[in-house]
Amino acid sequence: MDRNTLIGLVLMFAIITGSFYLMKPSESEIKQEQARQEAKAHAAKGLPAESDSTAKAKTAQTAAIADSAELKKPFGASKFGTEKIITLENEAIIAKISTKGGKVKSVELKDEKNFNGKPLMLFEGDDNKFGFLFNAAGQNISTNDLFFDTESSDIQVSGEGKQSVKFKLNYSADQYIEYVYSIAGKGYHVGLDINTKGIQNLIPQSQKTLTLNWNTVLRQKEQNIESERQKSTLYYQEDNKVDHLSESKDDDEALEKKVQWIAFKQHYFSSILNAKDGFVNAKIDVKHATENDVVKFYNTNAELAFDNHKDNNYSLNFFFGPNQYNVLKAEGNDYQSIINMGWGPMRWINQWITVPVFNFLDGFHMSYGIVILLLTLMLKLVLSPMTYKSYVSMAKMRVLKPQLDEIKAKVGEDNQMLMQQEQMKLYKQVGVNPLGGCLPLVLQMPFTIAFFYFFPNLFELRGESFLFMKDMSTYDTLFTFAPIFGSFNHISLMCILMTLTTLLTTWYNNATSGATGQMKYIGYIMPLIFFFVLNSFPAGLNYYYFLSALFTFLTQLVIRSMVNDDKILAKLEENKKNPKVEKKSSFQAKMEEMMRSQQQAQQKKNK
Repeated sequence: MDRNTLIGLVLMFAIITGSFYLMKPSESEIKQEQARQEAKAHAAKGLPAESDSTAKAKTAQTAAIADSAELKKPFGASKFGTEKIITLENEAIIAKISTKGGKVKSVELKDEKNFNGKPLMLFEGDDNKFGFLFNAAGQNISTNDLFFDTESSDIQVSGEGKQSVKFKLNYSADQYIEYVYSIAGKGYHVGLDINTKGIQNLIPQSQKTLTLNWNTVLRQKEQNIESERQKSTLYYQEDNKVDHLSESKDDDEALEKKVQWIAFKQHYFSSILNAKDGFVNAKIDVKHATENDVVKFYNTNAELAFDNHKDNNYSLNFFFGPNQYNVLKAEGNDYQSIINMGWGPMRWINQWITVPVFNFLDGFHMSYGIVILLLTLMLKLVLSPMTYKSYVSMAKMRVLKPQLDEIKAKVGEDNQMLMQQEQMKLYKQVGVNPLGGCLPLVLQMPFTIAFFYFFPNLFELRGESFLFMKDMSTYDTLFTFAPIFGSFNHISLMCILMTLTTLLTTWYNNATSGATGQMKYIGYIMPLIFFFVLNSFPAGLNYYYFLSALFTFLTQLVIRSMVNDDKILAKLEENKKNPKVEKKSSFQAKMEEMMRSQQQAQQKKNK
């Protein structure tokens, strides 16, 4: 064997040996092939395959590798854990705090029920998210997704007692974020003190704030979810002024001034977050829902001042309770402003007249149906002098109708300006103000509109029954049917009674005032329009309008028996014979001058 042959054999042996080594299957490939062969063997024997267990083992192995990588990241150990729930309970609420996120996971109001009779939960499950958003050691951190540690247990407090529980999010032994929740024996508050220890060393020196994210899904609690959506939105107090986002559409706002508190308001209940030192650069938004049982989606990103040179402490407070005017007002902070009492004069009427009178009557612990009855009666008695003057003015117009008809026949309807002049001349001679019957009614309108806001937002009516009305805070149902005209799918008996009584009052007014023409028919059309508008409104509101129309009709019957048309006509004729010389106001002078100018223009046109 020559040298070249020997070298060739050595090289061939090296190549074969190297190929065997390089092409040798890996450990995982060997295990996969073993699992495949075992699966074939099990299948051949008619036994179940073991591929699932093998897959689970591989998944667990992969997860372990991934977990080890996550553990090395900031707060890595807090990304894994088992959720534990701590219950805080007092005389009014049951709040459950989760170790996942250290957040309030659910809140139950003990004395309230949903429209379907189930316990009233402001929110529960994953519908509430709460936590800080910040960057630590190059990683974006959301505390809502991390697991807190706690050694606390469930607490139940009553009377004057107060207790607290602690949750800690650890980075290291001397670097952590601590949540301290506290609850007193009475009231709707859950306090939250947040302490940061040493994390300023993890956060970039350029960062001067921590972002607090609060995100909640509020679900249906009332029978009429459309009405509930219309009265639910996000309120806030910015620079000591209370404002809110739109109730009727999706809305958002970037608030530049300091914000004292933010309220996720539902129709009759609210979750309010108050910061002792306020929030800055708050971005808020509210979105409508398409889900059948969801009212709206609320979201807030607000910043808290952060000092990079020391530990930081924040004092927050949650209010989880009813939108009851007296309760919210007693809380201070202008919380009662989240209840819509109307605008301008209507709000003043409700705040300074309606609420005090209602509270006075409510102090006698009567049925709310009786309270509304007495409230309506008191209002009618106070306004009765105006009603009397209005009726007398209409009676004067009624007895003058024959003379007004004579003027119309004499002048003719073609010359409207001259006819109006002659009618105004007659009114002046007999001392009648043609608007005298309208002005008292106009003065009553603010009260009527004020109650339109008051009763639909009156928490006290929620769940209260009276006569055939099972819940005066929502519509009563005489019968239901398939939806027509949008969501019109029921008939309210109280709304029918209100409409019929209003039509009766309109008929009587037309009969006593001698109304003719379009005005006569408009009086009948308006109650019918209001029937479709108010059919889905609270039974308590329609009950008030029914009582108001009924008392108006009865008042007019009484006044009618007290007023003698012959005596009124005799007085007017006496005024005509002995007219009083009155100085014309500037308005009257301008009106007469304008009428003369229009008459002259009409005469030139006819020529």
